[in-house]
Amino acid sequence: QVQLVESGGGLVQAGGSLRLSCAASGRTLSSYAMGWFRQAPGKEREFVAAINWSGGSTTYVDSVKGRITITRDNAKNTVYLQMNSLKPEDTAVYYCAASILRSLSSRETNRYSFWGQGTQVTVSS
Repeated sequence: QVQLVESGGGLVQAGGSLRLSCAASGRTLSSYAMGWFRQAPGKEREFVAAINWSGGSTTYVDSVKGRITITRDNAKNTVYLQMNSLKPEDTAVYYCAASILRSLSSRETNRYSFWGQGTQVTVSS
């Protein structure tokens, strides 16, 4: 079983950048596909980005394409979410998640079995 801890959230002005990290422990990260999801107040959790075990396949929600990039470093057991040109509507708690379906970069929440505790991202206008 893998444990996930997110970091890197904070307060940033619109147009700014943040890099979120998700550190894994307990099992090697290469055993999993990884995803980032977010949940804004009063809204359901939504998919942001996903990456398969090797990094060779990525998937993004349309609203972040061109602004947000998911990468992974299996040697460091860490997944990253580089967020540029941030908008107020990006404000949410961001969660990383791990899926044993490691060849996929899925946007489906129910394919992820392990979740971190989340990190808050706030974008001011």
